[in-house]
Amino acid sequence: MLLVIILCAIVILSAIFSNRFLNALGIPALLFFMCLGMVFGSDGILKIDFEDFATTKELCSIALGFIIFYGGFCTKWKTAKPVIVKASILSTVGVLLTALGVCVFLHYFLHLNFLESFLIGATISSTDAASVFSLLRAKNLNLKDNTAPLLEIESGSNDPMSYILVILAITLLQGQSINFVFILFLKQIIFGILIGVLIAKSAILIFQKTKLVTQGYDTLFIIALVLSAYGISELCNGNPFLAVYFLGIICGNSNIPNKITMLNFFDGITKLAQIGIFFILGLLAFPREIPYILETGIYIFLFLTFVARPLVIFLLLSPFKINFSQAILVSWAGLRGVASIVFAIIAINSNITLNYDLFHLVFLISILSVALQGSFLPLVSKKTNMLDEFSDIRKTFNDYQEECAIKLLKINIPAGHDWINKEIKDISFPQNALALVITRNNEKIIPKGSTILKENDEITISLPMLYEDDGIELKELVLSNEHSWCNKKIKDLNLKNNEIIILIKREREHILPKGDTMLLEGDVLVLYN
Repeated sequence: MLLVIILCAIVILSAIFSNRFLNALGIPALLFFMCLGMVFGSDGILKIDFEDFATTKELCSIALGFIIFYGGFCTKWKTAKPVIVKASILSTVGVLLTALGVCVFLHYFLHLNFLESFLIGATISSTDAASVFSLLRAKNLNLKDNTAPLLEIESGSNDPMSYILVILAITLLQGQSINFVFILFLKQIIFGILIGVLIAKSAILIFQKTKLVTQGYDTLFIIALVLSAYGISELCNGNPFLAVYFLGIICGNSNIPNKITMLNFFDGITKLAQIGIFFILGLLAFPREIPYILETGIYIFLFLTFVARPLVIFLLLSPFKINFSQAILVSWAGLRGVASIVFAIIAINSNITLNYDLFHLVFLISILSVALQGSFLPLVSKKTNMLDEFSDIRKTFNDYQEECAIKLLKINIPAGHDWINKEIKDISFPQNALALVITRNNEKIIPKGSTILKENDEITISLPMLYEDDGIELKELVLSNEHSWCNKKIKDLNLKNNEIIILIKREREHILPKGDTMLLEGDVLVLYN
């Protein structure tokens, strides 16, 4: 047991210390942990003998449940609403068409059994939320045309559909009747949604109407809810992943106390779950088995990535008049990962006879997907011209503090006011306030330190807390390392006459800019122009 504890500590420390190094090299961190597991495994350096598929199934399924819950919990409905129809179609019809496409390819071109071909297609039919969320945030991929929320909602919500298809494939392989399969299908959907919604509504009622959950126990309460939704749904033959996803998205978009704290907590739990799952799956894999399924795995990966996924995207999104560049990027961002491998393990533990090594086949496809699609996703985003310097990927998550921590206040300068004929730099504004705009005879003037105020001027200044103000339009700029303003002081910038930086958001800090303020990579600049 002590060796297990030490091993866990080594893996977690590896995650912490390798993160910046891997980001610099453009290597997805999740791929590193999968490979680390193989290094520790039976065919690796430490020769840890681990072949317990049953225990792995239980542990990884629950961990995947928390990942899917977090996917719903941190999805901001405000940003999701414009793309919810498209994402819902991709996460249901798209998953089904992908599974059927792979099934046809395997059956007619690789001559595999039809039901077994459908099982393979079902296990790899969903995109992986853990991989997509991790890459979008780690690579700071700010994408145009609501592409980020589309990918996040699709990947966060399509695992339940894939799970349903896997269960149906297993049931058919067990020789059950079509009627039984149809009833099971209905139970999966109805009980999954119903249990998730009921537990979520009950939780909101408890939070808002009672004092049963005291300060400091709210995160434990949510953990209990996730486990309850997962367990009760499984007990009723419902879809546990559908239940926890609905629980997450309803609670995450409701008015419950300490939501930001809980989001940060579950962000850490999700990272730990991702590391644990990928490491255990790597530990479970035997690299010596890979050569036997290598050719088949490569064929499936190529078909899935360059044929099935693009066809599904163009077919389902063309009615929405999606542009070609966005379709290419959405196609490429369809990463396979931990969910597919967990579903393969579920199939292996279902007492069905298979003629191929399902685990290592799906494991290989997932490695290829995370390694190639994940590594080149930033490059594809750039080449398709889908990067948007005026957007922020963090805005699509509920843990983004949307309020800019300033408000705009208009002050009219009447006759006899002390500020008349004074330069801006000589005026004592309220603490931390900044002069933004002067309206003079219906003309807007961007003030500088030497600007002199006149009688009847209307000056707009910033104060803590921002709200929308008529005639004041703001935009945000995410400062990349390549931007000409990066690592420069504001006073040294060549700003346009009608342009001013009114706020700098740096991680969780809000900075009111001054001339000597240094702009750094990753800063979000709130601009008026």
